[in-house]
Amino acid sequence: MAKTIPTQIRIDSDTKKLSSELFARLGLDMSTAVNMFLSQCVLRNGLPFTVSMPEYNQETLEAMVEAKRIAHDPDVKGYTNMHDLMSALDA
Repeated sequence: MAKTIPTQIRIDSDTKKLSSELFARLGLDMSTAVNMFLSQCVLRNGLPFTVSMPEYNQETLEAMVEAKRIAHDPDVKGYTNMHDLMSALDA
C-alpha cells in the first residue's frame, strides 16, 4: 500500500458536519470518503460526476426567493406537528 501523508483542507463547518454524518451512516470516515473521491478522480482523469449550473425558470426563482423570505420572517407562523397545521388550515 502507498505511503499516506497528512493533508489539510478547508471546509465550511456546516458542510463538514452534514457530510461527516452522511459518511458515518455509510460506514465511512471523512478521510476514507475523501480518498475514495480522489481515487475516482484519478481513475476517470477528471471529476467523477457532472458539474453544471442549474437552470431554473423565472417562476421557480421567484418561488425560491419567497420561500427564503418566509423562512426568515419571524411573523410567519410555523408548525411542529401535523395536528396543529391541520387545525390552522381548518380554521
